[in-house]
Amino acid sequence: MPETISLPPAAQQLFMQLQTFQQQYQAIVLQKETMGMQKIETEKALEELAKVGDKEEVYKAVGPILVKSTKSVLVSELKEKKETGDLRAKSLETQEKKLKEKLEEIQGKLQSLLVSQQKKAA
Repeated sequence: MPETISLPPAAQQLFMQLQTFQQQYQAIVLQKETMGMQKIETEKALEELAKVGDKEEVYKAVGPILVKSTKSVLVSELKEKKETGDLRAKSLETQEKKLKEKLEEIQGKLQSLLVSQQKKAA
């Protein structure tokens, strides 16, 4: 029967922190993916609007309905949306980097604790 090692309280606490940071990291990665998809959609919409003449009718989706608008208003809204998305993506990138560093730090501490625990048990 394999020997079970009981984790010291410090290791248990680090393990719980590790799990929390991993969940936060995964959430940020998902948000980044969503932001990337939104950016692509916005860029495609801007490309399509570039093909439309200034006097042609254009519509935007507002919930389940289409609302008549002007090309210049839509271009302005989409550019603002793109800028906001870019800022949010940079923020997520920074958060992801910090969380990754924190995860590596906690993993190192936890590994050190477990190695020292195994040496004591041996």
